[in-house]
Amino acid sequence: MLSVGIIGLPNVGKSTLFNALTEVQANISNYPFTTINSNVGVVPVPDPELKKLNEVLRPQECTPSFVQFIDIAGLVKGASQGEGLGNQFLGNIRDVDAIAHLVRCFQDTDVSHVLGSVDPGRDIEIIETELLLADLVVLSSAIEKQERIWKTHPKKYTGEKKQWESYREELEAGTPLRTLPLSKDDHRELKALGMLTAKPVIYVLNLSEDEISQLSPPCLDKLQENTLFHRDSDLSEVVTVSAQLESEIQQLEVAEKELFMKELEMPRSGLERLIQQAFRILGLITFYTVANEKLRAWEIPQGTKAPQAAGKIHSKMEQGFIRAQVVSWNDLLQYGDLKEMMLQGRVRTEGKDYEVQNRDVIQFLFK
Repeated sequence: MLSVGIIGLPNVGKSTLFNALTEVQANISNYPFTTINSNVGVVPVPDPELKKLNEVLRPQECTPSFVQFIDIAGLVKGASQGEGLGNQFLGNIRDVDAIAHLVRCFQDTDVSHVLGSVDPGRDIEIIETELLLADLVVLSSAIEKQERIWKTHPKKYTGEKKQWESYREELEAGTPLRTLPLSKDDHRELKALGMLTAKPVIYVLNLSEDEISQLSPPCLDKLQENTLFHRDSDLSEVVTVSAQLESEIQQLEVAEKELFMKELEMPRSGLERLIQQAFRILGLITFYTVANEKLRAWEIPQGTKAPQAAGKIHSKMEQGFIRAQVVSWNDLLQYGDLKEMMLQGRVRTEGKDYEVQNRDVIQFLFK
């Protein structure tokens, strides 16, 4: 299951956004450490394609993919040295797949800023610096422990030694590791090392209700001038939300919610946009299965082969994989029946080397 950690300074609206996204009422108050433990919420992934399949096929059950949101308590300057329970909260970030960095842009005299003023660029740099420092501490410790092995087998571990030391140099220069040209093996290595700055980041700008309707909010224009933000923007995504507005929308009935969003010219909620950005930066796609009157969506990394996609459902399906019967989402909507598609020759048989495509509908055959 995809997991996204919501981080930021205290009092930027993390718990309000979390509540709006998950409809789980985390405690909210005007106090820096309201969230002492990470709140966790699991929500269905908004999926218009799945909804259309459900309308056409009318299965007994329809199950979407899910994403886990983790509301991580506010980080403060010095978190990498343990300030504000920093070590505990930084540890929570190491477990997530992606980071949603919530940045306060709204002005509200009733909600104090932990630093006394609203400055999005400064706030981003504080959080990024703490993540960099935390990575330096962890990586330096790992290098120190590995030194003995490197000295014992210098030829065998020359590449690893050089790579780890290059990571440390980049961190010391203030470079987040996610901005480096990394291979899949590099990403796996950095994940095993627990590197926070290697994780993909989505900047979530928390605007006021008045600013959310603007095509180019002043906050975003100002941030584009920020060196750190601009350097990172190619590999990160930006989502603008009004956490307070999203929270109010979630309290409405479905019909009222749709009407209200239409009036505000909001075709998609903050939840939808945030999940879509998380899918994109993690390189995820969705495929569907229909079996025993059950329709279900599954998320996998782009480029996943058919046996590994089957393993997403159950490990035994990957181990005993024989072949996959594949139909396109568009064709299934047109014909409306898998049996009819087989009669019309619209079902493809694919082997173990087939790369699953986004919106494939698949039936796996296995021993």
